Amino acid sequence: MKNVVFLALLVVLIMSCTTTASQKYRTASDTAQLNVDRLKVINNIAELTSKLTIAKNNLQSYLKKANDASEKARTSAIQSSIQSTEATNGNLNDAKSAKKKADRAYEDAQDSKSANNKLKNQDKKIAEYNHDMEEKQKKLQELDRILATIRDIKQQ
Repeated sequence: MKNVVFLALLVVLIMSCTTTASQKYRTASDTAQLNVDRLKVINNIAELTSKLTIAKNNLQSYLKKANDASEKARTSAIQSSIQSTEATNGNLNDAKSAKKKADRAYEDAQDSKSANNKLKNQDKKIAEYNHDMEEKQKKLQELDRILATIRDIKQQ
């Protein structure tokens, strides 16, 4: 029984996909809707282009922040290490100071990690925008091809 239901659902799915995958625009009367859809795709491409430009410009600031945070974390870790070495042969104040520097080094390391995560997220966002842009450009090329086909049919 489960196989019959599964097969029936599969057949319905395949039938619905084949009708949606067929060409949407076939006649000259569809040209108006084709032009509307084409304009929407062009506007989406323009919007994605602006988002991509902004994301690439922001990438430089994220890169600088990540590098600065990494350098600060490295410096804090070195200072903490030096202070902890002094604290092993020192008194209670040296130990307290070493603890403070260790805490500061930990905070700086967390800040560095956060800055690097933001940088990775920005890279992912740029890759996503590029992927979306490619898809929209392919869609625009397909719409242009269909429009050219309809125009050729009109001329004949």
